[in-house]
Amino acid sequence: MTYLERENMKALFLAGGMGTRLKPLTNEIPKPMVPIMNKPLLERSMANLLNCGINDIVISTCYKSKYIQEYFGDGSKFGLKIEYVHEDIPLGTGGAIKNTEDLYKDTFLVFNADILCNMDFTDLINFHKSQSASVTIAVTQVANPSAYGVIEYDKNNYALSFTEKPTGDKIKSNYINAGVYVLEPEVLSEISKNQPVSVERETFPALLQKGYKVAVYKGCSYWMDIGTPEKYLQTHKDIMAGACRISGVHFADKSVFKDGKSMIDTSAVITGPVYIGDNVKIGAYATVGPNVVIGDDTCIHMGSKVINSVIWNNVDVGICAKLEGIIVASDCKVNRKSVHIDTAFTETESVEMNDTRTIEQDVIISHTV
Repeated sequence: MTYLERENMKALFLAGGMGTRLKPLTNEIPKPMVPIMNKPLLERSMANLLNCGINDIVISTCYKSKYIQEYFGDGSKFGLKIEYVHEDIPLGTGGAIKNTEDLYKDTFLVFNADILCNMDFTDLINFHKSQSASVTIAVTQVANPSAYGVIEYDKNNYALSFTEKPTGDKIKSNYINAGVYVLEPEVLSEISKNQPVSVERETFPALLQKGYKVAVYKGCSYWMDIGTPEKYLQTHKDIMAGACRISGVHFADKSVFKDGKSMIDTSAVITGPVYIGDNVKIGAYATVGPNVVIGDDTCIHMGSKVINSVIWNNVDVGICAKLEGIIVASDCKVNRKSVHIDTAFTETESVEMNDTRTIEQDVIISHTV
């Protein structure tokens, strides 16, 4: 039994966001449920916790909460115990944490559910305890912090200041808030109830001003905000390159990882790294890879070419179609001989990546050859 199991520590996932920047992929499912290597992001994150001995989970939901609850249930089939707290209206990160206040008797973890990170959570907790902190904020280092919340800290790894999206000479650190926190229940009294509160912009700076100890943990080896289609694709490339580790999926030297039974024609060319789910069919003279993820029950027909793309479940890629830099949501049909480049699309909507127009506007994404 590990230290964390003995403590019976709980972990809260803030899973209420709408995932607007990830549309159209989040039109039908909440952002924490987008698949990472063919399993929901939230499931991948909880598996990392389970490996560290944490199996007591709280999920704060709002947008399309039914989807999350129907998938995970009480958590028993995943080796977890899951409780749900639902928001009728978005309360922000601070409001969502406050909303779960009655569930904690001791130290607990908090995660923004739209991030994927590699971190030793046992080490994080031990660090928090050694600092005698009321809050510990995990941070990650980035080259350009101007789009994030920056944390300045002292030589003893205690926070000195918080600056939201700094520019120019206001950038005093390149360590940003990674969206992973350790909290003591005492700090919850500092958060207003039943109203929107940002823990990053309001609660943490206020705690600092009131003299609470806020520690800064720098042990995050990989971090990604799955916030846009581009970052979503990059995350999969990072996993296949070995930069990001997820439980149960390992790529060695540009290998092909098969997660189930599949039918691959002997004339098809598969160039790793490639992930192939269960009951996948790849037809004659098809070309797949590198950097391709194929979900369950998907068919890549004869002569098709798929590179640098992520395809979800039950997708039909027509004869001689060409996909490059594509995300295809579940249950889509890709027309034969069509060409798609740098696009994310569902059955009902498509957007070009880096498109400056609004999601609601029509976007032409393919042509026939």
